[in-house]
Amino acid sequence: MPASQTLEFETAHFLHGLFADDLANLKILQERLGVSAATRDGWVKFEGPEGSVKDACDVMGQLEESQRGGTPITKDLFTFAVDGVTAKASKPGVQAVHEARLVISSGKPPVVPKTSGQLEYLQMMDSHDVVFGIGPAGTGKTYLAMAKALSMLKEGHVERVILTRPAVEAGEALGFLPGDLKEKIFPYLRPLYDALYDMLRQDEVERLIEKGAIEIAPLAYMRGRTLNKACVILDEAQNTTCEQMFMFLTRMGADSKCLITGDISQIDLKHNVRSGLREAIENLKPVDTIAFHFFADRDVIRHPVVQQIIDAYRKGRDEE
Repeated sequence: MPASQTLEFETAHFLHGLFADDLANLKILQERLGVSAATRDGWVKFEGPEGSVKDACDVMGQLEESQRGGTPITKDLFTFAVDGVTAKASKPGVQAVHEARLVISSGKPPVVPKTSGQLEYLQMMDSHDVVFGIGPAGTGKTYLAMAKALSMLKEGHVERVILTRPAVEAGEALGFLPGDLKEKIFPYLRPLYDALYDMLRQDEVERLIEKGAIEIAPLAYMRGRTLNKACVILDEAQNTTCEQMFMFLTRMGADSKCLITGDISQIDLKHNVRSGLREAIENLKPVDTIAFHFFADRDVIRHPVVQQIIDAYRKGRDEE
């Protein structure tokens, strides 16, 4: 039975914010839910099957609650809301996304999960002390791990954040590179610095590094240490050897959290060297206190062409 519903808001600006100031998003809602939408000034009117109109109003209601709570509406969040009401199985709503957001710096916007996979990943970090985030490039696995670590540091749950990754490309040739040790290892740690400066102001990063609250170092520097009251992130874990991965996992001390990220489709080790990440997946999956989150292609949030590149390479490799 055809139905119609008009939703009114205090200003057109507020309403436009609910669909991320882009009428193309409202068109997505119409196509996905099978409704027509008309909007002017501060109102939007939905027409169509009764159930579809109800779903459209539900989407707008969730987005309104999120926006009033301080979470800005993006295209990703809008699509997330639409996905939630169209899914046959129950899926978390926008409220769950709002509750999972991480406010790290007053000078930067909050970090918000953009897909259901990212939301599940953050929820695993809340419930487990050792979490593996595994998936293709662009899924946010490292970015979200770092956001969680910085949030824990801000809230006083840990006293320091330690970021590390293997410098595989350097190998034994590290000593032949120009410059002092810091200059030699910086290129391999640069992605971690980039993420830090994206979440914190420059003065905040420099202050936290200077006082030792944030440490960025190659994986080799972890040997022999016991890391207490820390959130430790191992990035590019697919490039660890089995010995390095075991060494890293056994550094974990009291009141600490360990987050490991990697992409098993991008292993840079020599062909006769087994990836420590692969061995960890095989040996540790039965351990209930350790969580593994495997990102899907739909979790890729970089430029849309990245998803196409991943798909094309996967298809080509499958045919070989």
